[in-house]
Amino acid sequence: MKSQFLNYCSKNILRSLLLGMMAIVFSGCKPTTQDEEFQDVLNRGVIRVGTVYGQASYYLGAQGPKGYEYELAEKFANSLGLELEIVAAYSLHELFPMLDAGEVDILAAGLSVTSKRLENYRFTPSYGEISQKLVFKQGRQWPRNIDQLQGTVTVSASSSHAENLAHLQKTHPNIQFTETDEFDADELLAQVLSENIDYTVVDSHSLAINRRYYPEISVAFTIKKAEPIAWVLSKHSDDALFASLIEFFGRAHHDGTLLTLDDKYYGHVKAFDYVDTRSFIQAIDNKLPKYKAIFEKYGGDIDWRLLAAMSYQESHWDPTARSYTGVRGMMMLTQPTARQMGVKSRLDPEQSIRGGAKYLKRLIAKIPARIPNPDRKWFALASYNIGWGHLEDARIITQRHGGDPDRWIDVKEYLPLLQQRKYYKKTKYGYARGDEPVRYVENIRGYYDTLVYLDDKYAKQQKQVKPVSIAPTEIAPQD
Repeated sequence: MKSQFLNYCSKNILRSLLLGMMAIVFSGCKPTTQDEEFQDVLNRGVIRVGTVYGQASYYLGAQGPKGYEYELAEKFANSLGLELEIVAAYSLHELFPMLDAGEVDILAAGLSVTSKRLENYRFTPSYGEISQKLVFKQGRQWPRNIDQLQGTVTVSASSSHAENLAHLQKTHPNIQFTETDEFDADELLAQVLSENIDYTVVDSHSLAINRRYYPEISVAFTIKKAEPIAWVLSKHSDDALFASLIEFFGRAHHDGTLLTLDDKYYGHVKAFDYVDTRSFIQAIDNKLPKYKAIFEKYGGDIDWRLLAAMSYQESHWDPTARSYTGVRGMMMLTQPTARQMGVKSRLDPEQSIRGGAKYLKRLIAKIPARIPNPDRKWFALASYNIGWGHLEDARIITQRHGGDPDRWIDVKEYLPLLQQRKYYKKTKYGYARGDEPVRYVENIRGYYDTLVYLDDKYAKQQKQVKPVSIAPTEIAPQD
């Protein structure tokens, strides 16, 4: 994932910056030191950014605002010493009029750079690319191409999806599509699953996130190949604001900001496993209620949902789970680790979860204090899987190759080298199956995100999640 993204950046950053500077030159006005619009922004101390609600852009989580676009906008505001004001809309149809009316300064919503939009708006340098996927509900007839479509494609009004379908309709008159303001992109996926609509179109990055919650969403085909995405300004926006954005995205490409955000939101979800995702969601309904209170009890500073995701990766919430290496129980503890954590029976769910949580907290405490979350958590999880010594070996290899040993996104690229003799023979702890902790951490991150989404959704529906009562075990099974 990292190498792919870096290749993309290296090919496009220079082009993006050159296009940006050319846009200034040919915009019809010369840059000045105090353009009025940008000076107004500086005077009020607030940059107003318009976006849409959604998992890939902006939403309010239990611990505050989240989303790729939100975090990127916050970094831009901080770079100028400004406060960030997010103005969120429910649809793209609402978004562009806000920019036209001067209610926001910038639009940041994963917007494709299309020829129609270029006629009316100004785009920053690109910070990624997305493709458009036509999707349907699994089990229904699978259209392999445009000519096999039988039904109506429903998309959000004023979206690039609608623009593309209108263009395709000129050469494929059989295409039937309709635009709607009633549902956003995520809700349209739910409408497909409910069979209220036949098809919709979804961006590739949004699809990667939503398939963790909606595994029955199937991709029919790519209806438009990858195209750049960028932030949007008014056609008449002043050059000082535009120049500040060019400078910001130039730095963001070079200092790893975009790479880190891409990994945080999409790096662990792009490989989709239908069977595993469906099984996990079923386990949330059927198994998790029995153990939820225990995870909450021993989570402490660790989000109980991360602890639960970790346990599912280890044992699929099976108290009697056992591996060929001899680890056992809900948290798959070794006998030495169990003894150190005060666990008498690894087969007792509460003891296992208590011991696993205690051990994970100990590993988190060993991570150098300079490393912040979420990298701190990912390193601790990798250490739980492969051992602290092997993780340190991988961090040293990462540093020797010019990577940052304090960033998970760099270390996970070099962990697999612990399997190659020319590398592990120079390490302190020797050979290790370094690809396993990479999959381990990425799987847990995916499970965790799904748990957070479903738990927050349930909490909103119920307004208050009632704790699950668990009857005490009279006699703990013996290890």
